[in-house]
Order: sequence, then structure tokens, then C-alpha cells
Amino acid sequence: MAKRGTYAKGVARREEILNTALTVIARNGYSKATLKQIAEAVGLSQMGLLHYFDTKEELFTQVLRRRDQLDTANFSLGKGGLISRGESSTLHALVKHNSMVPGLVQLYSRLSIEASEPSHPAHEYFRERIANLRVSFAKEIAAAQESGEVPADLDPENVAITLISLLDGLQIAWLYDSSINMAEHVDLLMDRLLRR
Repeated sequence: MAKRGTYAKGVARREEILNTALTVIARNGYSKATLKQIAEAVGLSQMGLLHYFDTKEELFTQVLRRRDQLDTANFSLGKGGLISRGESSTLHALVKHNSMVPGLVQLYSRLSIEASEPSHPAHEYFRERIANLRVSFAKEIAAAQESGEVPADLDPENVAITLISLLDGLQIAWLYDSSINMAEHVDLLMDRLLRR
């Protein structure tokens, strides 16, 4: 019985670390968020923190997974809200939110490039993420075609890849120039897509 209680405490502690790391990185950015800061924020030493996550890369990958879980819940990603215009659009709301958490955008962008190497600890996370978004977005686009909201001659898979590329590319451009309104550019593409 003690083993199960210890396991539950370990899971709870890991969750606390992830939530705290999410906040620290969102506030301080990828470069400035140190293991020491995160460890201190949860009352651990750096070695204590590494008991729960073997490396900084593993911790940051799990932070991105947590961010995805929260974004999916908060913005209905993959639940039929993709194809719409303006502020009611899932993508509009998501990129508007991302502009308020530059540290997480920086983490995602930097880690996605580093993880393109198959040996990187986050490689599988990004590969799975892109594959899942492609399937999810393509399904929503196909459903919107059936209802007449999106032209039938568009290939849902190609549109899904275009949307994913737009989102990732906008984030990189925005990191260089924060005056870029990411939501405005998403709206422009969605408006063109829906108006065709």
C-alpha cells in the first residue's frame, strides 16, 4: 500500500513541476528559464528536479505536451472549431493566446528545430504532434467541405499542412517582430479559404 501512495505522490509532484515550469518558461522564456529557477519554485534542488525528469530537454518536452493538453481543452483543437472566421475561430483564439506567452512560443520554436535530429529527446514528440494535427485538421476541413463551408476542390491534407506551416512560420516571424499580428494573418488565410 505504501508503494501506491508513494507513486501517487510522485505523479502529483511531477504535475506540480510541469505546471510550475510552464509558468516560469511562459514568463522568462526558453533561454532564461533555468533548471535552478524551476527547482527553486517547487522547493527542490536541481538534483531533486532531475529525479523526476532526466534532462532539461525531457522536462521541456513534457512542458510542451502539457501546453498542448491545455490548448486542446481551452481552444477546442480538433473538435470542429477550426473552420470559422475572426474571433470565433479556434486558430484566431490560439494565436492570440500565444502572443501572450512568448516564452512558450520561443520554447516551441527553438526545440522544434533542435528536435529535427532523430536522436533528439523531443524528436518523437514533434513527429507525433505534426502527424496528429494533420489528421485532425484534415478531418475538420473535410467535414467543412461536406457542409459547403470550404470548396470541394481543395485537398484537406494539403490545407492541413498549409495551416500547420502557417502557424509555425508566423510564430518564428513574430519572435523577430512582435508587431506582427498573428491572429490577423490567420484570419486572412481562413477568410480566403472560406470565400473561394
